[in-house]
Amino acid sequence: MPRRINALATWLLRLGPDEVTSILLHRRDVADRFIRTMKDLATQLTDSDSVHAAEDTLDQGALDVLGTIVAQGGTGTVDTVCTELGCSTGDFERALDELKKRALAWPEGPRLIAVNSVRATGAVRGQLTLRPKTPGRRRASAISPVVPAMSTVDGVARLLAHCEQDAFDARYTGGVATVEIRRAARVLRVADGVLRLWLELAVEAQLLGVDRSRLLPTRQGDVWLDSQPGPRLAALVGAWRRMDWRPAPDQARAALRDYTGAHGLLLRRSALERFSADEAFTDVGELVAELAWERPAVHDPRATAAVIGEMEALGLVAGGALTPLGLAVVHDGDVGAAAAALMPPATEKAAFQTDMTAVVNGLPSPALSATLNLVADLEDNDAARVWRLSAGSVRRALDSGLSADEVLAELAAVSEAALPQVIDFHVRDIARKHGHLTVTNVASCVRGTDPVLLQEIARSKRLASLKLRFLAPTVLASDRPMAETLTALRRSGYAPTGVDGGDQSIVEHVERLRAPARGERRPDRWWRDEVDDLELTQLAVRLVEQERPSVGRGTPRADAARTLRDQNVFLRDEEVLLLASALVDGSRVEIGHASGPRRTETYVVVPTKHLEGVLSAECEDGTSREFTIGHVRRVALPADRLG
Repeated sequence: MPRRINALATWLLRLGPDEVTSILLHRRDVADRFIRTMKDLATQLTDSDSVHAAEDTLDQGALDVLGTIVAQGGTGTVDTVCTELGCSTGDFERALDELKKRALAWPEGPRLIAVNSVRATGAVRGQLTLRPKTPGRRRASAISPVVPAMSTVDGVARLLAHCEQDAFDARYTGGVATVEIRRAARVLRVADGVLRLWLELAVEAQLLGVDRSRLLPTRQGDVWLDSQPGPRLAALVGAWRRMDWRPAPDQARAALRDYTGAHGLLLRRSALERFSADEAFTDVGELVAELAWERPAVHDPRATAAVIGEMEALGLVAGGALTPLGLAVVHDGDVGAAAAALMPPATEKAAFQTDMTAVVNGLPSPALSATLNLVADLEDNDAARVWRLSAGSVRRALDSGLSADEVLAELAAVSEAALPQVIDFHVRDIARKHGHLTVTNVASCVRGTDPVLLQEIARSKRLASLKLRFLAPTVLASDRPMAETLTALRRSGYAPTGVDGGDQSIVEHVERLRAPARGERRPDRWWRDEVDDLELTQLAVRLVEQERPSVGRGTPRADAARTLRDQNVFLRDEEVLLLASALVDGSRVEIGHASGPRRTETYVVVPTKHLEGVLSAECEDGTSREFTIGHVRRVALPADRLG
């Protein structure tokens, strides 16, 4: 590694300020205000993490050339690389220029050298991958993204309802297993990939959380369901912008797992930024191919195509062009206002049918959902939502304290037309039976107006666990608390109501299970402030000028310094320059030379010749000696020159 660092530093010394600035602009992670010399810069540029990050910014053609240079072991030339890849000199020069801008490879005489830390994966392809066809464009047309956006918003709402009603298990190691995703996808009648997107959006937006290895809606999920379609979509778009996982549509992949280094954020952002609101891509497949060539480390073709599908599902892209909502995301505009303008208002009315169903086209408003969820049960949640009224659902509304007239008034207020007569009869019939039985604590009592009915209940074997006994012809005492007695009677087909000691009906509230949200991801903050473009330029000029303050490029002292730097890994840059000046000027210099293990001898010499790693010099005693450059450990001015 020191040998390669010195070689890189020597090459950097040949560059001008503009070229060094270009390297710093492409390798900002190494730009540090405290870099003092070119050797310091070369050390930073050969750091393996920095090199790998720079490789990830290369296009496929540059990666092909870099891999071939690495495979040829630093002995390759322009001709051998072009022959290996079967490419023209022009295509090769373009790729090599990209490598030189990042200090990943450079010419050393006729040879081509690459940094030691470079990956050797994909070293030899046999041909240079040329840039694909430029994607065709046309004038953007007004294509509404309302349908896919509404489908996504409605799908997440369906997912929340499914998680509340049915067990959706999470693994103890984190995430949701593929088998659970497939099972839920079959229930909700969607593809696995679509459900996975809904699931990731819901968790990232904190609408779903994990409680005791089960996915459940959160309190934030309740607020989201009670909001209008526009804010719902804006919340999902905000979650999409934070998702860091990389789509893998060709693999069976669990959900809700954090895959670090997957470039998910960069993949989504860079793909969205390629779209325009004025021009539309005629073939999105051509755009995917171009992105995959320009940044193969980020844009896998399948993953990029899947991300574009996510954009279309959220209404960010439609017909190959940005929508107003997508434009707001790209330019960090008012996403909430754009989403509200895109989504139509929620549906306020339902169509009640004679088969005891209520059909809602579009997204129901919070008030409509609350009314229908109280009086009916959600039966179908596909293109149109369907609620069905049943004896149990109407009884639930009556148990909340409403009378038959009040229930019918609630339904009439949200009906598109007059309620069908069959619904009126159904509600009133259930209301007539409702409340014939009342329950109070003895542990609890069962009271009724019909002694024959109480006799039937007392003889029922299904209610033997209550140990019912008559306190009066119309009063039965139960051995179990009121809640258990109510549950047992209802399971046996009766419709009792609970009353308190003052004969007032008790309004029953079912506690809804909710999970805590995991919290939003926060972007990591690096401890060092980023160096801006002006500071980078100033740093490059300072490095170039201070390395050669008095001599120009190609002078004897500069040439000697470059050669000495390659032949000695122990000397500091200042010592190399001092020895090079002594060679050119014939001045005296003090050196420390290693003559054995842990043994260094000091000489004051006048260098006379430097050839093939050997320094010839005249010593103070008048003798001539030869010193191996690689064994020189120290260079300094003699004591009499320090003054």
